[in-house]
Amino acid sequence: MTDKAAGETGVEGPEQLRRQIEQTRSELGDTVEELAGKMDVKGRARARAADLRDKAGAMTVQLRSTAAQAGHTVQERATKAGHRVQDTATRAGHQAHDRALKAGHTAQDRTTRTRHTLEDRAEHGMPWPAGPVVKAAVRNPRPALLIGAAVLAIAVVSWRYPKK
Repeated sequence: MTDKAAGETGVEGPEQLRRQIEQTRSELGDTVEELAGKMDVKGRARARAADLRDKAGAMTVQLRSTAAQAGHTVQERATKAGHRVQDTATRAGHQAHDRALKAGHTAQDRTTRTRHTLEDRAEHGMPWPAGPVVKAAVRNPRPALLIGAAVLAIAVVSWRYPKK
């Protein structure tokens, strides 16, 4: 049995050594590749440059996206502000219109009351020749004003240039 064990150990010994040598060669090859990679400055620089280009490209895409988003936000805010200004202007226009309409109605009411007062006074408080004339002048103010201006002009001319 000792012969078999010794023989088997002897057979496995050289085989095991070969495997260890092969493993050591493989590890040594990997180590040499690593060292060669570290010594390849140009290759490492190219790899680093490629990495930086990729990062720069990603940052560019991100910055463009952020800028576009900011542009949309600004546009949205400007649109909202424009609508608010437009609404405020519309409300102010309506308020001005309402006030002007109210002032017009007030002036019209006062004018109507004044006309009625003058008509009543012309009918009841003035002598016969002046009453109907004043009443006609109140009802038709434009011709009355034209006639009054003409009479005034004649009076001024006759006063300014008396007959000799």
